[in-house]
Amino acid sequence: MQYLNEILNWISMSLMLPVVVLLLAGVVIGLFSLGAFCSRLWEQVKEQKKQQAVMRRLEEEGPGALESLGSGTFVRRIRELAALNWDAIHCEKRIADFNRVCARELEQAKFMMKIGPMLGLMGTLIPMGPALAGLASGDIASMAYNMQIAFATTVVGIVIAGIGLLIYSVKRHWYAAEIADLQYILDLKLREAVSHEPAQSLQLVG
Repeated sequence: MQYLNEILNWISMSLMLPVVVLLLAGVVIGLFSLGAFCSRLWEQVKEQKKQQAVMRRLEEEGPGALESLGSGTFVRRIRELAALNWDAIHCEKRIADFNRVCARELEQAKFMMKIGPMLGLMGTLIPMGPALAGLASGDIASMAYNMQIAFATTVVGIVIAGIGLLIYSVKRHWYAAEIADLQYILDLKLREAVSHEPAQSLQLVG
């Protein structure tokens, strides 16, 4: 049993360096992601204002308002749907593709949310063994050093998860609103097409 404990202890201690390296890499990636998110935030705020303006015009003027729109990412996506002649199958596929791209972009933030606490917990528990051993032997300096490592890795792991949570939460609302509005516009155009079909058939019969 003692040999098994020594093997487990050796495996645990050998993981300490990879955990610290991964935490440092996670911090670097998180800071880069946060910087990219902040640089995009202002542009996204302006895009959301344009998107809201388009939706207000749509509510006031109906689907005819889509004939004269401004510029922006949301307007470009509407024009992509219009280029497909508002065909239900092709437009649904284009919206699904956009949804898939958004989900893929959110995966990195979700991964940071999950891996940060995991690495932080590992970095906390691994030094606790030597810290307790130092406490038992009266080596306060060794105990303090290992406890310092444990607390530092915990904080770093929480920071990584916090960055991921911030990016994921905000971007998820961005994409959900855009996809919902695109689906709403598509439904309006499809209903308009269906409502015009009987009138066209009557004209042909007359």
